[in-house]
Amino acid sequence: MPLTFIRQDITHMEVDAIVNAANTELRMGGGVCGAIFRAAGPTALTAACAKLAPIKTGQAVITPGFHLPAKYVIHAAGPVYQPSNPERSAELLRSAYLSSLRLATEHHLKSIAFPLISAGIYGFPPAEALRVAIGAIRDYLNSHDLDVFLVFFDRHAVQINQYLWDEVADYLDENYFPGPVSQRSLLEVEATAIYGDSGSGVPLPAAISPAPPGSVGGSKRTRMARSKTAAPASVPAGLDQAIGSLEDTFTTTLLRLIDAKGVTDVEVYKRANLDRRLFSKIRARHDYMPSKRTAIALAVALHLDILETADLIGRAGYALSPSSKFDVIVEYFLKSSNFDIFEINEVLFKYEQPLLGY
Repeated sequence: MPLTFIRQDITHMEVDAIVNAANTELRMGGGVCGAIFRAAGPTALTAACAKLAPIKTGQAVITPGFHLPAKYVIHAAGPVYQPSNPERSAELLRSAYLSSLRLATEHHLKSIAFPLISAGIYGFPPAEALRVAIGAIRDYLNSHDLDVFLVFFDRHAVQINQYLWDEVADYLDENYFPGPVSQRSLLEVEATAIYGDSGSGVPLPAAISPAPPGSVGGSKRTRMARSKTAAPASVPAGLDQAIGSLEDTFTTTLLRLIDAKGVTDVEVYKRANLDRRLFSKIRARHDYMPSKRTAIALAVALHLDILETADLIGRAGYALSPSSKFDVIVEYFLKSSNFDIFEINEVLFKYEQPLLGY
């Protein structure tokens, strides 16, 4: 996956390079820095760093990884947060990430793992540090192929925008129904609220089938859906025709949607946080069956609404369910027209759910 969040001790990461949140003198410090020195072998790593020190804030240098599973350590000097000048602090932090990524490319590395630089004793607010990290990495990956990991020792270290966190929590409270309601598709309920019961003669969209007779939990969910004020989902002119017939495979439908939306393959797999090689496999095989995470990621990349998403992922045999926390979180973002895959993954990570992409 081009960018993923992972809960792990960074010194255990089996990647080409891990990044050390370094000081400008490249000396062994505390926290992540101290752990990396100890795991690599403090004598050898100190000697290697001494030849390169000092560096400026925002710069990065590379040394061997010595006893680490990683081949290299990239030492990035993040800034001490200055509340009086947050813009400059963010600029220097962004530079630390970009300098590290450029070094990885220059040394032909394929994978790199970062801690959340400057978010510890350097005082950078964690939510802002995460925003800067994702922004820098996203921009770099727009023009480079690299597997990037943001490593957290504890999920609580991931600080999400409070408004977004509250919104998702409220949505889960209202729409997450573990248990018997799993027999009824969340998208079926949504369609019932918009189009009416399937028995009324109005066909439900593809991948949305009526609940089995006697299923429990559906009536309550339907009443809740109908109580909301919802306008019928609009489909852009020509998009319904582009989707094609029900017999079309996932790949065929995907390629038609790409053409209909007027986007390039590169835009799609970058937005979906997918590896280029995986996307090439999907494009090359009309019978390719993606994972659910991949199918949804592509729907997000194409900015599909909830019913268009139902159609696309249904062609791979998937649906969203109110009994799945993962599915309900995804539905929140789709209904909010928030197609930022990294922001979606931040929330999924905090809720200990699988991430979108590959």
